[in-house]
Amino acid sequence: MFSSVDKRIARPPAPAQKHVMTLNLIKLCVGATSVEDLAAWQSSQRGFKSPSGGKCYAHTTFQTPKRQTELLAGGSLYWVIKGVILVRQPLVGFGDGTKEDGSTCCLLLLDPALIPVRPTARRPFQGWRYLTSTDAPADLKRGTKDDIAVMPANMRKKLADLGLI
Repeated sequence: MFSSVDKRIARPPAPAQKHVMTLNLIKLCVGATSVEDLAAWQSSQRGFKSPSGGKCYAHTTFQTPKRQTELLAGGSLYWVIKGVILVRQPLVGFGDGTKEDGSTCCLLLLDPALIPVRPTARRPFQGWRYLTSTDAPADLKRGTKDDIAVMPANMRKKLADLGLI
C-alpha cells in the first residue's frame, strides 16, 4: 500500500499525471546590453553537464523554482535585455550551487542555444517570475516570411522600444 520504507514518513504513491503543462521563467539580464553580450558572457563562463550529458550553462538564482516538473516539460528561460524580452534558452535541469560569497543558490541549467523571440517590452522586476506559454512571446522563425527575424538584434530592440513591433 505504501511505497516508502520509513513508516514515519510513508505516503501513498502520487497519482500518475496525465498531462504536464509547460511553464517558463522570465528574468532580467542585468549587465548585458544585447543578445550578443549575453552569448559572450555565457561562453566565458565554466560549462556544465546537463542531466542528459550534454553541454549547458548555469545561471545562479537565490530562489529555487517549486514547479520544476512543469519547467522541464519544454520550458525556457526568457531573458529581458534593456527592458525588452529578446531571447530564450531552453531549461535542461536544476542543481544546487554556491555563490562566490559562500551562500547557497539554485543553478538554472540552460541549453547553450539562444533562440530569438518576438521583441516584447517588459517592466523591471526583482528575481525571476513564472511565465505561461500563452504569455510567452513567439519565436522568430529564420528562413520564413518573418522579416523581423532577419533584422539585427539592436534594430529589433529599437523598433520594439518605439512600439513598432
